[in-house]
Amino acid sequence: MTRSPVEIFSIGTELLMGRIQDTNSFWLAQQVSELGEAVARVTIIGDDRATIVEALRSAVERGARTIITTGGLGPTPDDLTVECVADLLGIGTVLDRPVLEDYMRRREIGEDEISPALRRMATVPETAEVLLNPAGWAPCIRIERGSTTFFLLPGPPSEMQAVFDRYLRDYFGGAAAGFGVARRVYVNMWESDVAPLALRVMDAVPGSYIKGYIALGNQQRLPLDVVVKGPNESDAQEKLERAVAMLTELVVGAGRQVTG
Repeated sequence: MTRSPVEIFSIGTELLMGRIQDTNSFWLAQQVSELGEAVARVTIIGDDRATIVEALRSAVERGARTIITTGGLGPTPDDLTVECVADLLGIGTVLDRPVLEDYMRRREIGEDEISPALRRMATVPETAEVLLNPAGWAPCIRIERGSTTFFLLPGPPSEMQAVFDRYLRDYFGGAAAGFGVARRVYVNMWESDVAPLALRVMDAVPGSYIKGYIALGNQQRLPLDVVVKGPNESDAQEKLERAVAMLTELVVGAGRQVTG
């Protein structure tokens, strides 16, 4: 069943100034449309609290079933998306513990070493579902109010696309998308070296997808997400185990290691 209409908001004064081209909404509109949903409106907004709140309020009043925002989740004072959505919904914000723990694990630091910038990016509206970013730092945030579902996505295109592929594609695909499971592993290889091995796994295991995040890694520790879809949970889990096992065998056979 369709959840349309969908409204997309790209947030950032730099977009209105023409300093950065808004490629996010173009890409999102393509993906959402290809998944059979109707995009009712695309809006670019500057970093102004009152303007953002009013624009999102108007979308809710127009009957938008899904509102997607990109941008405004960063560490600087003009990153206002979380605060504005919380204001709109009349709720507070909280530090999300799993996000903080993810930061500590990935940076190999203690909690007393977490910077104010990272704490700001781990701050989310109360009651929100928080989904870890597979390609960056600011998480994807999902929150429902009445018949409207908000998805707050990071602004960098590579992160936005990774988050969409991991979380929103199944949301829009509904039952037809099947059941998805994922596991993150690390290899001590360059992305260009592991890519042919990942392709062999994807060819051998139907419904599997392997994505490396070079921005988060180096030759000693490249993160790879192994994502598998199946018609049900048991099928998807079996395929995931098979994909990880095959990838591990290929990497070890190349004289490298897999961890995680």
